[in-house]
Amino acid sequence: MEKRRLQRSVRVTFLGLVVNAALAAGKVTAGVVGHSHALVADGVESTADLFSSIIVWRGVTVAATPADKDHPYGHGKAEPLAAALVSTILLFAALWIIVGAIEDIIRPHNTPAPFTLAVLVGVIVIKELLFRYVSKEGMVLHSSAVNADAWHHRSDAITSLFAFIGISIALVGGRGYESADDYAAILAGLVIAWNGWRVFRPAMDELMDVAPDPAFAEEIKRIASKIPEVVGVEKCLIRKMGNEYQVDMHVEVDPEMTVEHAHGVAHAVKDEIRVKVPSVRDVLIHIEPARGELS
Repeated sequence: MEKRRLQRSVRVTFLGLVVNAALAAGKVTAGVVGHSHALVADGVESTADLFSSIIVWRGVTVAATPADKDHPYGHGKAEPLAAALVSTILLFAALWIIVGAIEDIIRPHNTPAPFTLAVLVGVIVIKELLFRYVSKEGMVLHSSAVNADAWHHRSDAITSLFAFIGISIALVGGRGYESADDYAAILAGLVIAWNGWRVFRPAMDELMDVAPDPAFAEEIKRIASKIPEVVGVEKCLIRKMGNEYQVDMHVEVDPEMTVEHAHGVAHAVKDEIRVKVPSVRDVLIHIEPARGELS
């Protein structure tokens, strides 16, 4: 299962690498030849996508590495770390685009060439299709890194859309409207910054071991409480590691129970949880004596 997940993640990431490389070269070339600063900025954003895809590729690869002596809990945190790095690149790309657009507004430049619109239409279609495909794979694989890469593709499509609108206004308006694509680039930069932030927050939550959905924890507690001789579940702490979960729980049993018997109950709880919830990688159980009268 883990091997198939890694293969799908890497396949999706490499598809993004190939597409981004081709689009980055095409947009920068068209932007320089067609005198469109927004298209050049868009091309630079695609170049940032290249580095992001490489980061995601390494993230999902490292995350799939089995636990070892130095990393007894595995390497799952590599995925949210990759997502955080990708979102940081998004934020810096947004800042670069906004600052560059403001400078171009201050400094007059030529009106973009009409053919740049055709380039942008192709880019928007390709990037939106790529976003939908990668986003779907990210949800299936439960990968924060792949999801982050998907939103990077959507950000690129948005940048291209704003550039298309800006260049169209500049061409229709004629002299005096040359900076329309620069204003469009500023708007695109703000949208990219928002997308970067919305990816950054969940990645940091995962790195900080934020508690999962309460319903998920309640389901695990319910499974444990149904095991014979389990009197109650005192605590249930869960943290996410890549696409898997580590569970720490305190299980109450009869205080007169032998250590060997309690050990068997703990194993039964652990096995049942892992069978019923495959995304749980391991369960650490602390046995507690039940308080009060036993029924």
